[in-house]
Amino acid sequence: MAQAVLGVIGGSGVYDLPGLEEIREELIASPWGEPSDAVRIGRVGNTKVVFLPRHGRGHRLSPSDINYRANIDVLKRAGVTDIISVSACGSYKPELYPGLFVLVDQFVDRTYRRESSFFGKGCVAHVSMARPVGPRLQERIAEAAAAEGIEVRRGGTYVCMEGPQFSSYAESVTYRSLGFDVIGMTNMPEAKLAREAEITYATIAMVTDYDCWHSEHDDVDVAQVLEVVRTNAQKAARLVARVARDFPAEREPCPAGSHHALDHAIMTAPALRDPELVQKLDAVAGRVLERS
Repeated sequence: MAQAVLGVIGGSGVYDLPGLEEIREELIASPWGEPSDAVRIGRVGNTKVVFLPRHGRGHRLSPSDINYRANIDVLKRAGVTDIISVSACGSYKPELYPGLFVLVDQFVDRTYRRESSFFGKGCVAHVSMARPVGPRLQERIAEAAAAEGIEVRRGGTYVCMEGPQFSSYAESVTYRSLGFDVIGMTNMPEAKLAREAEITYATIAMVTDYDCWHSEHDDVDVAQVLEVVRTNAQKAARLVARVARDFPAEREPCPAGSHHALDHAIMTAPALRDPELVQKLDAVAGRVLERS
């Protein structure tokens, strides 16, 4: 297997990753457009880590304006094999309280303005999203949390709304009635694109609020979200650093199959593939395109 390289995508309030050593900054070009920012490449222990702030430093990009394809593409070009997404979210369960970290394992996509695939006309592919989170990567996060004394809850469904507005009350009670656990604005199509790029993906969802369904809590606002994020940013950095310190030197096969997600996924016959699109797919799908 290839060298393991840990990618970290920082969400709202997480624009840097303390603890990185031997840091260099690189603005990697992508055929899919501009990524959110330059990546910061460094080491934690013996593990190579690549950090990317999802909204850009200074929070320049709304959830709908993020170029998710470019972000995943540049992480792939930087050699990333596994991604930890650190994301703020609202909670639909009383026991998932603000300040808690939830390791979700399922997603529901309610976005509608975003490019959600690297593939399309000229090169069609279908990957499985049945198990979008890498079980072994999630296990490593849970083990690191236990070692650091950080409480996490494993499992749950993250519904991704378009935003940038927060939920209406009707939306909030509807999603809660459907059994969803948390809500956010950014993990879709990010998780889908990571899967297409054969990068193992896992989320640390930082609960910041109870959305607006809870009668005993104020409606969510930016000040409330940022207050909780600021309180927990160091805790999140400590958790990610612990995962990195204990990370294997070589990429582990993913039990959910993310490391070979494109096997048998491309439908378009080689002679009919659009050369321009194939060229753009060099990083994402080069492993399978080169042999077909």
